[in-house]
Amino acid sequence: MLDIREIRDNPDAVRARLKTRGGDHWSLIDEVLACDETRRRAETDKQKLQSERKQTSRQIGMLKSKGGDTAAIEAEVRAINEKIAALDSESEQATGRQNELLLNIPNLPHEGCPVGEDEEANPVVREWGEKPAIDGARDHLELAEALGLISIDDATRISGSGFAVYRGAGARLERALIAFLLDLQSGEHGYEEVNVPHVIRRECMEGTGQLPKFEDDMYGTDPDEAGCNQMFLAPTAEVPVTNLYRDTLLAEAELPKKLCAHTPCFRREAGSAGRDNRGIIRVHQFDKVELVQVVHPDHSFEVLEELTGHAEAALQKLGLHHRTIELCTGDLGFSATRTYDIEVWAPGQGKYLEVSSCSNFADYQARRMKLRFKDGEGKNRFCHTLNGSGTALPRLYVAVLEQGQQPDGSIRLPEALVPYFGAAEIR
Repeated sequence: MLDIREIRDNPDAVRARLKTRGGDHWSLIDEVLACDETRRRAETDKQKLQSERKQTSRQIGMLKSKGGDTAAIEAEVRAINEKIAALDSESEQATGRQNELLLNIPNLPHEGCPVGEDEEANPVVREWGEKPAIDGARDHLELAEALGLISIDDATRISGSGFAVYRGAGARLERALIAFLLDLQSGEHGYEEVNVPHVIRRECMEGTGQLPKFEDDMYGTDPDEAGCNQMFLAPTAEVPVTNLYRDTLLAEAELPKKLCAHTPCFRREAGSAGRDNRGIIRVHQFDKVELVQVVHPDHSFEVLEELTGHAEAALQKLGLHHRTIELCTGDLGFSATRTYDIEVWAPGQGKYLEVSSCSNFADYQARRMKLRFKDGEGKNRFCHTLNGSGTALPRLYVAVLEQGQQPDGSIRLPEALVPYFGAAEIR
């Protein structure tokens, strides 16, 4: 959620930065300011009336002590109470509408973000390794079906399209990848491993920015009397892990908080049919290891570089060629102020696939979930939050199969994965 003081003090600058995202969110700023003016005026008028009521009430006491008639003054107090109640209602309505608007306005792009309309304007920041030379590269689904690793047909019978069943060595490979990723981040990079619920309250989804904008993409349940879902299947571990600190006042010495978690992730939107979505590239349910940091606002952009490096390290230890890009303003996620995407090379697809998105949200999420810390001067300040995929499993799985494929149809596994899987190849 944007800071109302920043909107109030610099409305033109806020509009200009929102415009670089595309869309018309910038046009909501005028209504936000109108609500803010209504709310502040109502509160000022209320305070004046409360002062007037206090003085008038004293007169009632004085008159009663002298045996005087207080009917007229009591009527005046009742009239003041009615005006105060009307102002309370006006303020409440303006506050509710202002909050509704702010929940639907995305974060401001960082001033250093490249300006552009869409993914075509995302610059490549760096590359690691070289594309493996594979003649006649086969895609992961062809490889997996030949080796009995994945069954799309089994999943379709159970759940419909957009799901996968991992079998035998295929299931063991996924488990090995999850264990490797968790051990790397908790053991080498200092993240605390946590195991969190996979069903999440509505206010937690609002806290990290998934709601209200993306509700149609989520799996919701437990509707209230108005039909509004109150619980959701986790779309990413970012939501429950970051919300571990909602409504919390941390000590400055407690920062940073570094957490990692493995969860299944559930999303309705799985894209269109076609080769780009063959197999497990885009599915409704997938596993992911997520990295979350809650940090001091003075250091968050340095931490973004560090966190991105932690996600890149997983691919480097697996020996997988990849590149890192920075998202332009028009491609930036709703809650993010700056983001790096890490894309791994998939020879069978002949293109790069996003396996990690590492974002700094500044104080946007912290404001929504009331996550603060007390600084050295005793002042309560909002933390900055960051998260990154460390990494998403399906596309990492794709890259392991496609970059490790051998001419005889077997898969040579990365050396770092062998202790977890128990063999150097799948055949």
